[in-house]
Amino acid sequence: MRSLFWRIFATFWLAIALVAGLSLLLGQALNQDRWILAHHPGVRDVAAEWTARFEQQGPMAAQDFLVQHKHRQHADVQVLDETGDQLVRGTFPPRAAAFEARQHNQKRLPWRRLTEEYRSPASGQIYLFIYRIPHQELAAWHRDSLLWPLSALLIAVVVLSLLSVLLTLSITRPLDRLRGAVHDLGQAAYQQNSLARLSTRRDELGTLARDFNRMGARLQDLIASQRQLLRDVSHELRSPLARLRVALALAERGGDEERARLWPRLVQECDRLEALISEILLLARVDAESSKAQPVDLPALLGKLREDARLLAPQQEVRLDIEAGLRLQGWPELLEQALDNLLRNALRFNPAGQPLEISAHRDGQRLLLEVRDHGPGAASEHLAKLGEPFFRAPGQDSPGHGLGLAIARRAAQRHGGQLVLANHPGGGFVARLELPLTDSAEV
Repeated sequence: MRSLFWRIFATFWLAIALVAGLSLLLGQALNQDRWILAHHPGVRDVAAEWTARFEQQGPMAAQDFLVQHKHRQHADVQVLDETGDQLVRGTFPPRAAAFEARQHNQKRLPWRRLTEEYRSPASGQIYLFIYRIPHQELAAWHRDSLLWPLSALLIAVVVLSLLSVLLTLSITRPLDRLRGAVHDLGQAAYQQNSLARLSTRRDELGTLARDFNRMGARLQDLIASQRQLLRDVSHELRSPLARLRVALALAERGGDEERARLWPRLVQECDRLEALISEILLLARVDAESSKAQPVDLPALLGKLREDARLLAPQQEVRLDIEAGLRLQGWPELLEQALDNLLRNALRFNPAGQPLEISAHRDGQRLLLEVRDHGPGAASEHLAKLGEPFFRAPGQDSPGHGLGLAIARRAAQRHGGQLVLANHPGGGFVARLELPLTDSAEV
């Protein structure tokens, strides 16, 4: 993963490297012979002035000019003709000339040696000028020149500004998109594709976008499920309440015999209403569960469910198959309620004489908890809707409100898994909880 920390760190180091590199290049450019000949006061216009004095006033005046020039600029000058002979004595000592001749590497000399050819505009004669400027004088001229610090400052400002703008945009643009997504989420108008491009980044902002997408998807699912639940609850509560009102109205109009006959019906409707409200509260509790995950003792949990099944249906045989060494982090109460609903649902449809099978096995990094019956199964067109709150397949005459599978599905999702409902190839129906086998479940 490309860390945002390393991106910022690398940006600052790149800026420093670029500023240093460009400054070195600038220094080399300003230290070229052509640049020095054109701008250094120790050599600039010397050839033209010396040539004019030499041709108009003679060698003595030209020699005096070189001596005065050395006192002012601390630069030695030699002038040669086309044959290489020295026209005037110049200001370069013979001993220094001998030392220079013995040096094969010019960089070891204590001065900078520059040459320039100059053609006299009056006579057309060509002169060769040899300048020798001490390195200290040349360095002082570079320091005193305004071009060097201003150019270095300009390079630093431009490079740092460009890299700062790029770095700032790489951080603020994703934050603006995240701010817009937060605003949309608060208005219940969040679209997951609004952060699709940002979620492809491989740094902390990309991780934040992916986590935000998951959070937004879960919140949208919760909001949608709560709205659907409210609609379904209002619809489901109308039926028992309507029957209660009718029974009460009949009991008020009738005599004692009519009240005695309707009383069991009133009790039955109240029990159904209480059971429905309990299942609705349980379904809401699954979504609102906020406690921390803890280890789940699968053998003890499944053994308890088998004993409960024997009490509910003594005539039914319940087979238990548990793989050894399974470890799961989760919420034992939610998992027990989910498996209990799957088991009760299987007991309704499992025929007598056929075993009901409960198994727990590992499949890679997943735990498979299966409850299988040998009943008639479910129609293929209804499999996709099974598990939705208050949905019941047509033709069922067994009591229930269609919330058992919904509770099991929500419990599986709370554990980071899913509920798979299918007809078994060997006959019957199988409900399978597929849960991740990780060190810690999602909280």
